Formats: sequence, structure tokens, C-alpha cells
Amino acid sequence: MKRAEWLILGVAVGPVVGAGLATSSADYATLPALLNVLGRLTGILALSLFLVAGCLSIRIPGFDRYFGGLTKLWKFHHRIATAAFLCMLLHPLLLVISSHLISLSLARAVLFPGFVEGAAVWLGWGALLAAMVFLAPSFGFFGRPYYQRWKLLHRLSAVTLILAVLHTLSLSRTLPGNSHLLVWGVLVLGAGAAMSYRFFVAPRLFGYRYAVAEVAHLDGKTVEITMRPLGKTLSYKAGQFVYLAPLDRTLGAGYAEEHPYTISSSPQNSDLRVAIKGLGDASRALLHITPGSVVRLDGPYGDFFLPVESEFKELWIAGGIGVTPFLSRARTLALRAERYDVCFIYCVQDASKAVFMEEFRRIAVEQPGLKLFPHYFSVEGALSAEFLTNVCPDVAERLCYLCGPLPLMQIAKDLLQKRGVAESRIRSEDFELL
Repeated sequence: MKRAEWLILGVAVGPVVGAGLATSSADYATLPALLNVLGRLTGILALSLFLVAGCLSIRIPGFDRYFGGLTKLWKFHHRIATAAFLCMLLHPLLLVISSHLISLSLARAVLFPGFVEGAAVWLGWGALLAAMVFLAPSFGFFGRPYYQRWKLLHRLSAVTLILAVLHTLSLSRTLPGNSHLLVWGVLVLGAGAAMSYRFFVAPRLFGYRYAVAEVAHLDGKTVEITMRPLGKTLSYKAGQFVYLAPLDRTLGAGYAEEHPYTISSSPQNSDLRVAIKGLGDASRALLHITPGSVVRLDGPYGDFFLPVESEFKELWIAGGIGVTPFLSRARTLALRAERYDVCFIYCVQDASKAVFMEEFRRIAVEQPGLKLFPHYFSVEGALSAEFLTNVCPDVAERLCYLCGPLPLMQIAKDLLQKRGVAESRIRSEDFELL
């Protein structure tokens, strides 16, 4: 894990460590007492993890680099929220088992107290129910969720946080003395500020407005959109991506909906381009966007390509629309006088799907440092060790970049590792953000 992740985990477990150290040894003397302590500690850990996950919901360009890019930050956020949800489930279970070992009536009172005197407990049940409703889709309990419905439900997860905080503060016995007010106050302010910025402030005060200048239809399902700034210009590096929200009400779907798209242009160009494949309602609607339409961009995000200062050797493996970061990189290298040795394996089903193949071929002719090797699944089957060895025999000496469908990237990672490439020299990018 990265240093930033360890730091975040330290903040998350700090309250439960403090509560554990403040618990006297007598509280561990019997099994019911031990289970009661563990029940309280899992509740503290659940709230702490949820609040830290809320803090991580902030989306500020550059912050994601400390985690290896936004997709990796989102996955770290997802793992923390998953751990919080599991702790939330364990919390009442341990408490009721502890009470049941003493008496059945006590267990009933713990689970379902009177409505007035047990208000704090009912707030806890409300938080758990809200978590099941608003967060369960994120964990794939009911299959892969519809993206926009998932986004709306995910925003409502703030209800879980509010109820959980009220539940904890009502009990006022989570941490020694008045320290709980300071600890929970700081975490609540952090999560509240992050979520407010993310959902209310940033969309209105920040971001970039661009106008569509040209729409190149590459095939029936893919377009490359060229945009020009209407105000401030977005600065980015090759391999980064933006969230794009079209502000064109004539589109069939996706008005003001933001989706991530990798930038395909070179940072040296004044215009900004993104390549889009129609995979969902919103992206299919963008296939019909027209010049003059206005879009809102947020970013840039991602930390794909490492900076290089002199000669370098790389292997690129792209699949489908995952070719876009390499297109930006190739266009950038074509404009700069650098010495490099890049072996590029471009994987598609057949030649008709290789929408950028001709441009890569032109760049490869002009730039001898780029060696292009098409791989057609319909002819050669899955990417194989034999193909990799034939086109790139010195792969173990290279820094390897992968982008494309998850099955292809997993196959490529396995092949590279079997050829002696260290995991630290394999970098990948994907947009499986749910």
C-alpha cells in the first residue's frame, strides 16, 4: 500500500485504539463482558471508517496522485466503506450475543428497547437500514447497478453517516471523557466538508467549460470529440482523464451527467480531444453531439505514465477503447525530440475495430522509436506468451503499461510476471469505479 493509504488507515483506527486502551482489564474478565467490549469497539470502528470514507469522497485534481490515480483512490475508498459496513453488521450482533449469555430478556431489551428511552438504539438501527439501502448496491449484492441510479443512492449514504453519528453521540460513552466530542467533531467536519465540496461547491464554482469544435466519427460506435476552451484552459499530462458532462439538452440522454473519458490529445495541442465509445445511454448519446455544443470538464485525474527525463524503454498493451491514453502519449512523443524505444501491442477483435491503427502506423513511420504490433483476437486468439516473446523479447527490461478490458489486462499481467517483469514495473488503468 502507498504511504497515503497507511496514513488514512491510521486515522481510521485511531479512535478504536484509544477506546480499547481506555477499557479496564475488568471489562474483559468474562465472555459476556468481552463480547460487549468487542461490540462497542466494532461500532466505534464502523463509524470511524465510514467518516474516513466520506472524507475520501472528495475529488480534487492532484489529490488522487498520492494514491496512484483516481481509480485506485476510489477502490481504496470502496474497501474502507466495505470494512465499515461489515463492522456495522458485527456491532449489534456481538452486543446481543453478549446480552443473551446473561439473559434472554436482556438481549431483547438491547435489541428492541422502548421507543423513547431507547432512542439512541433506534438511531443505530436506522443507520444500519440506511446503509443497506444506500450502500448495498455499491457492494454488488444485487448485481451490477445502473450507473446513474448508483450515483444517486451513493449520495444518500450521507443519511447513514448522520444517523450513525447521532447514535454514537447519544450514547456518549465511546471514548474517555470529552475526547469523543473532539474526535468525532473533527471527522464529521472533514467528511461533511469533503462531501459538500464534491457534490455542491465544485460543480458550480470549479471545472472548465469547453465548446465542441469537431466530431470525428471513427466507426458506428466510436467518436473523437475535439473541444476548445470557452474560458480557462485545462492543463494535463498524457494518460490522464477528465469527467465530461454535456450541457446539450437536445441529446437523447446524459444531460449534465458526468462520466470519465481519457484525453486522447497531446498536452502540447491547444485543442482538447477525447475518444468515446458508445457503451451506455450517456456515451451513446455523445455519438450524436454536434459542433457548438457546450460541455463541462472536471479534472485532470489519473497517474498512469511515469515521468521520464531521458532515453526510456516501454511496453504498451492496449485493448479496445483502452487505446486512448497511448494515443495521447504517442501524439506527445511525435511532437518532442526524445530518444525512446516503445513496443506497442494494439489488441482488437479484428481490423475493423482498430479505429486508430492508421494514425499509429503513420506515427511509427515518422518515429522509429515506436514499434507497432497489431493483435487480432479473431485471427490469433487470446494474447499469448509466444506472441509477446516474438514481438518484445526484452520485455523484462521495460516499464509496462496496460489499459483495456479487465480480462485482457489480467492475462497480460500474468504473461508479464511469468516473463520476469516485477509487479512494480507493471502499471494499469481501468474505469471500474463501482
